[in-house]
Amino acid sequence: MSNRSYEHVRARLLGESAVAALAETFKVLGDTTRVRIIDALSATELCVQDLADALGLTQSAVSHQLRLLRSMRLVRTRRDGRQIFYTLDDDHIVGLFKQGLEHVEERTPSVKRVGADRPVRPGPPHRAAPTTRGKRL
Repeated sequence: MSNRSYEHVRARLLGESAVAALAETFKVLGDTTRVRIIDALSATELCVQDLADALGLTQSAVSHQLRLLRSMRLVRTRRDGRQIFYTLDDDHIVGLFKQGLEHVEERTPSVKRVGADRPVRPGPPHRAAPTTRGKRL
């Protein structure tokens, strides 16, 4: 075999900027709190208050993580009056999350989801109930 058999591989390698961007995306996804936020947002759009309540975190902690996820274009926002709702940015993020979860569940059968019978992103996100200063109307 030729010493140059690797050249076809080299021609297909990612460029440095693509490698750096992809590594940064996976680094952001490497945090358990952010994975929990992505999991919650894979089913619906939520405001910071509702995310914090659902995950048992402070609003400050959730806001900080959402800022990082938004800067990486993993989540996007929608304003409704004074309320800001978050959802996953697009179907690529939903697919990445779903495939990662399937990989983990396949390799580790003992891994169970809370509410495992709910599909990831069953359709368009439903609108969360309006809130005022953290209280449901």
